[in-house]
Amino acid sequence: MIEGRTGYMIVLSSPSGAGKTTLTKMLAKNNERFVVSVSCTTRKPRPNENNGQDYYFISQKEFEQRIEKNNFYEHATIFNNRYGTLKKYVLENLSKRKNVLLDIDWQGTQQIKKQVDKEKLITIFILPPSIKILKSRLINRDQQDKEIAVERMKIFKEE
Repeated sequence: MIEGRTGYMIVLSSPSGAGKTTLTKMLAKNNERFVVSVSCTTRKPRPNENNGQDYYFISQKEFEQRIEKNNFYEHATIFNNRYGTLKKYVLENLSKRKNVLLDIDWQGTQQIKKQVDKEKLITIFILPPSIKILKSRLINRDQQDKEIAVERMKIFKEE
C-alpha cells in the first residue's frame, strides 16, 4: 500500500460463517499498522466474547440514539439484531495512519461505499470453502439456537 497521510479502510465482507472475523483478527495480530474496528450490536454475547473487544454490546435504545446522532458509518438489522460501525473509532485510527479492518456484511459495505473516498477504501468479499463447511461452522457457532444456523443458510445465496 502507498504511504499516505491517513490509513485505509479495508472492508472484509462475507456471508455469516465464511471466516471474515477470523481473517481480520489474523491480519491485525502481527501487524501494528492494522486495527480491527469493533462494531456495536444489540445481540447478546456468545460464549467467549468480550464487550469492547469483540463487539460493543448495547441496548436497542442506545443503538437508536446513535443512529439519530449519525454515529455510524453503516448499520444493519440481521436476524432481529442490529449491527453498526462507529465513525469515531474508524476516523481516530485512520488519522493515526492505521489501516482499519471492518468485518461487516454486504449491506454495510454498500453503505460505506457511498460515504468514503474510494481511493482510501478497499473491499474484499470472502466466500466459504464450501457450503457444507459453512453449514457446519454455523451449526457449531449457534449451538444454542439451531434455527439461526438454518436461517443464515437460507440467505447465503442472496448474500
